[in-house]
Parts: sequence; structure tokens; C-alpha cells
Amino acid sequence: MFGYIRILKPELKVREYNRYRAYYCGLCRVLKQKYGLIGEMTLTYDMTFLVMLLSSLYEQEEKQKAIRCEVNPLIKHSTITTAATAYGADMNLLLAYYKEKDDWQDEKDKKGLILSAALRRKAERIEKQYPRQTRAVIQELNKLGQLEQSGCPDADQTADSFGRLLGELFVMEKDLWQKPLYELGFYMGRFIYLADAWDDLAEDEKSGQPNPFKGQDLNEEVIKKKLTADLSECAARLEYLPLVRDAEIFRNIIYAGVWTGLGKKKRSMACQRESV
Repeated sequence: MFGYIRILKPELKVREYNRYRAYYCGLCRVLKQKYGLIGEMTLTYDMTFLVMLLSSLYEQEEKQKAIRCEVNPLIKHSTITTAATAYGADMNLLLAYYKEKDDWQDEKDKKGLILSAALRRKAERIEKQYPRQTRAVIQELNKLGQLEQSGCPDADQTADSFGRLLGELFVMEKDLWQKPLYELGFYMGRFIYLADAWDDLAEDEKSGQPNPFKGQDLNEEVIKKKLTADLSECAARLEYLPLVRDAEIFRNIIYAGVWTGLGKKKRSMACQRESV
């Protein structure tokens, strides 16, 4: 379901792209340091956006380092980490664990069983540290599963559930900015859910998997209108926040980058890492 919140590279300046890549690689590095190779494999574009957003909003100190990694061992590349990077890594792994767990419970996907078992102890440590976020993930994924299994035809109702989940994860601290951050995460979560449901519709109709768009007379134009409405709400919250550092990167993502993933099945994590 993740992977839609990405940049549109041709529209970024070289300096902006290099900063985005450095944050992406920084998150990858912290995932590996905290959770090993399997943690590194859970890396997503979506949590990179959150790390950059929180780092900019709270004007966190950046730590830059040039490293080599398995993907590109011959050439050193820059990484940027902040206090928000550790939070983003924890939320990234928490979501990965519950996604794989749900894949096993709902679809009997053996990959989900293996990966959720491998991630379980790591996720348990995160759950103790972030009980509010954990409750939101569990409650909303359970609610979402119930709605999908009952054949709920209201895509907005199911999308709202995933929106509430992501909204809670966007709130790192209960402070002045919690409301706009929650709302930004809420509408972004709606966008991700609806985009993914539309992309999966043909496959779900063949496999019999639940999808809120099944049996509806829809076309791409109608779907894009729904998605645009959610992105407009995201943009309003983004512009409200006092973001100075990397503001143009955020605008690139919200106004353009998110559309590049629509209509394409998600690539593997390995392909994501190579393409940034």
C-alpha cells in the first residue's frame, strides 16, 4: 500500500534532489543500525517524507555523513539524519510488521507469516515506546479489515480508517502542531488507500480479494477527482505549517510526485532503493 509519496525527480533542482536522497539514505542507514538487514528492507518513500517534514518543522539539527552501502559499495554517498529519523524508522518498522501480519491473517500469504515472525520482537519494543501510535495502527487496521471483509461499498469509509492511522503516526509530539500534522497525515492516508485500491482493482476482481471499488461504475477521471480533493487538503495543511527548510521538496511531492506512482504496481523495496 505504501510507495506513493515520492518525488518527481525531473522537477527538482540538483541540490534539492541530493538532499532528498540523503534523507532517504539516512533513514535506510538508521533502519539497518536499529533493526538489521530486515529493518533496512522495510524502507519506504512515505516515511522519508515524514522524517523530512518533522525535521523541517522542528528545525532539528542535521548530521551529515558520507558512507558506502550494499547497493552502491564503490561510491560514497551522503546521508542526513536528525532526531526525527529514529522516529521515522520506528514507525516504518511498526507499519511493516502489522502489514505483514495482516497479509498472513487475511490472505494466508506465507511471506507475511515469515516476515511478521522475524519482525515481531523488534515491533514489540516499539509498541512499548509508542503506545498511542500502536493503538491507532491496531484499531484502525482491525476496523479496516472488518469493513473490507464485510464488502463495504463506501470507499470513503475505508479510506478514513487508514487516514486516521497515518494521522496518528504523523504526530510525533502532542504540541502546537499536532492538529495540522494529524490532518495532513489523515488526508495523505486517504490518498494512499484510495490510490492503492484503484491500482489493485483489476487484480482483486480476479483473485476475489476485497476492494471498495468493486461493482462500481468508475473511471480514471472520477478517481482522480477524489484523489485531487484529498491532495488539496494535504496542500492546505502543508502551506499552513511554517516550513522553510526543504519547502520546495515538499511541494514537489504533494503537487506532482504523488501522481507518478498512480497506475503502477508497487516495486519491490530493492527496486525502490536503487531508483532513488
